[in-house]
Amino acid sequence: MKIVFLLHNAYAIGGTVRTTLNLAAAFAGRHEVEIVSMMRHREDPRFTVDARVGLVPLVDTRVGSQDSRYAAFGQPARDFPKEDKRHHQYNRLIDIRVREYLERSDADVVIGTRPGINVYLALFGPRRALRVAQEHLRHDAHGKQLRKVLTRHYRTLDAVVTMTAADAAVYRERMPLPGVSVQSVPNIVPAPHDCPPSDGSAPVVAAAGRLVRGKRFDLLIEAFSTIAEKQPDWRLRIYGGGEDRERLQTLIDDLGLDGHATLMGAHSPIEPQFAKASLVVSASDAESFGMTLVEAMRCGVPVISTDCPLGPGEIIRDGVDGRLVPVGDAEALAEAMLDLIENDGHRRAMGAAALQSARRFDPDPIVGRYELLFDELRSTRLRRAWLRTRHRYSASLRRRRRALVRALRGGRRPGTLTVAPRSTTRRA
Repeated sequence: MKIVFLLHNAYAIGGTVRTTLNLAAAFAGRHEVEIVSMMRHREDPRFTVDARVGLVPLVDTRVGSQDSRYAAFGQPARDFPKEDKRHHQYNRLIDIRVREYLERSDADVVIGTRPGINVYLALFGPRRALRVAQEHLRHDAHGKQLRKVLTRHYRTLDAVVTMTAADAAVYRERMPLPGVSVQSVPNIVPAPHDCPPSDGSAPVVAAAGRLVRGKRFDLLIEAFSTIAEKQPDWRLRIYGGGEDRERLQTLIDDLGLDGHATLMGAHSPIEPQFAKASLVVSASDAESFGMTLVEAMRCGVPVISTDCPLGPGEIIRDGVDGRLVPVGDAEALAEAMLDLIENDGHRRAMGAAALQSARRFDPDPIVGRYELLFDELRSTRLRRAWLRTRHRYSASLRRRRRALVRALRGGRRPGTLTVAPRSTTRRA
């Protein structure tokens, strides 16, 4: 079986890039796999691409490239939806190259990995192939106008795959997709190489992610001020870069946490840093999955996380391999940290449970779930096509009924013209 992934930019750094490369490598042991990168901005990918996986860049966006000389390179994209926030990064040449690639593709399965690319898949994807839209962001993270566009196009696909069961339920409820299988399959998070698990003894709390407001590192820093007061030997290390760095550093200074809390900058891979910690904490307002949570568990580190939508509650077993606390509650976050800091035996037992629990995200189980999904999609193809046809027919009937009701309420027969009554006023 040939499986093709459509990726925004395989040469960049990002969660979707990393998880796609992990899944592609896992499939490559059983199938022919190719990654199609919409664009290429550098010579080599930042992440290692498995040698068994083909990599096809469609448009070279580097300054002075041959592609940059085409007129279409400087024209805005028409097929990539303008409602997708990355529309400004696309151009007409990418539209053309994607269409050319997909129309001649011999793939058995094509998987899109972001909303605008999934629209490409709906428009141009080979009809003989299974066409699957992955959603790495939550349904509610998309704007209203983008959701309208996606509803129209996703109805023509075979499946939509979310990262969590909770998000799949939201899609089923709020985005009716007759004949489309809406399923959840978590990301693969492979075990780290040459990285022994934490022994739980280091007085270090770690956190990682983009330094943006939604990750609520400010809340974590505020909560850690309580820890610094009661357990002054413990340190907070925050890994990542982003627009909020200056604001967070100011907060650290204002709370007198210099030397206790440190912004460490971006680190990849992150697992060796997690293995140096005894706790990993996430204070996010929302997560579509929660890669860093699983990465920490892979290192034998218990995780404390806000019970935010949608991922943490499906990753952490509260009180067994981690802790869940209310969103936005700095006091609850501090109490959970303090409890595990002061209870060494419980913390170590929880770390061991986390290490075992993380095996759910091994490559083989995840690949197996996708293969079952592909088998199901093939066996239900005719039935799902019939459901789509029936839905379109029913929708057409409903539109006609509404038109008829409006016409009758207007006091005229459908299809007839209404003539204004002649004035009966007599001339003086």
